[in-house]
Amino acid sequence: MATSAVNATGISMKPRSALAIAVVTLASVITCLIIAPGNAGENSASIYLTKIPAGYRDWRLISVAHEEGSLHSFAAVLGNDVALKAYRDGKLPFPDGAIIAALHYSHIPSEENNKVFGREQSFVPGPPTNIQFEVKNSKLYAATGGWGFGHFNADGKPGDEALLKTCAPCHAKAARDFVFTRYAPWYSFKRGSRQPRGFKGR
Repeated sequence: MATSAVNATGISMKPRSALAIAVVTLASVITCLIIAPGNAGENSASIYLTKIPAGYRDWRLISVAHEEGSLHSFAAVLGNDVALKAYRDGKLPFPDGAIIAALHYSHIPSEENNKVFGREQSFVPGPPTNIQFEVKNSKLYAATGGWGFGHFNADGKPGDEALLKTCAPCHAKAARDFVFTRYAPWYSFKRGSRQPRGFKGR
């Protein structure tokens, strides 16, 4: 004759009841195992930046850009120490920790300067339009070539997802590890001559 199982309270249970509880318990364990990875994926880091990296205004100049067409903007391209060293050493791919920032402004004629020149030839940055970032982390952003992307409007709010989705496919077309900007030439005052450094073939 079958022996009744005993639960945690000491009350005996019929075999069928014990079997039912065991099945439910097993099903709960399996459900947890299935849901857990899904939650981990949902909580994992996005390929898009949601916060502006601290201290970016103290980074060094990599280059400048002037874009016409519908953009009509000036840009100062800055890099943190990791990015700047990679540029100076001509190192590709960029190492993890490199961050590149593009500060975009509309450009407007300078009335003050043009009064001195006697004609409209001086243009200066106008109101800021956006800031864009590339952050290198080959593990965290493996799905997008090792780079995380960020776009922040003039009010500091991130760009919408539809815009951000265009970043990686666009930068994938760059010839130098998802980066379009080349290191601007500089002057070597010790030698008294122009000494472009960084990536070759500029």
